[in-house]
Amino acid sequence: MEAESIFQVRISHDGITLDGILGLPAHPRGVIAFAHGSGSGRFSPRNQFVARHLETGGFATLLMDLLTPDEADDRRKVFDIDLLADRLLLAERWLQAHRQTAGLRVGYFGASTGAGAALQAAAREPQAVGAIVSRGGRPDLAGPYLSRVTAPTLLLVGGDDGPVIEMNQDALRQLTCRKELVIVPGASHLFEEPGTLEQVAREALRWFQRYFQPDAHAAKESRS
Repeated sequence: MEAESIFQVRISHDGITLDGILGLPAHPRGVIAFAHGSGSGRFSPRNQFVARHLETGGFATLLMDLLTPDEADDRRKVFDIDLLADRLLLAERWLQAHRQTAGLRVGYFGASTGAGAALQAAAREPQAVGAIVSRGGRPDLAGPYLSRVTAPTLLLVGGDDGPVIEMNQDALRQLTCRKELVIVPGASHLFEEPGTLEQVAREALRWFQRYFQPDAHAAKESRS
């Protein structure tokens, strides 16, 4: 099932306007907000690929620029995890108010530095998020927020991404929620190798489907 509709959207707040792409399947079971890595945005081909796969599985998606064009040229803001988490929470509140997504449970998909923002946002407003997936993430950037994350969290890391594997293994120990670490063999940080991004998309869909079921809160502990 392909996305029934794809909309260009704008989210305005406190004098800033952020552009996004909202994908809506016919009967969404939830909506996944994407937090992109540094230097990336709503047109990220990798996140676009994952979003289309999630839509075929029945999830709405929001790919939003977390920074304005001027902010994106400021390297300090590109790595300002507090600011990125603020913007992700803004997106979550917009989704809850938007006519076509109001009432849907929200999940976060974070890539690289965006994963740190997603984890911080989830810790700050735990009632707002149903599950999290991190792709090649930097969970270390969430720092002391990690132990406060309550949403089930899947960490996906490339098997050839040595330093990031260690960061995610350390984060796995700090997380106290339902959690899982999947290492994708032969994948580098950007998952550019044949078949590796497809595995990311499948694993992400599996995770969101598991924890967006009506009885998700009764699910058993995932392997860690």
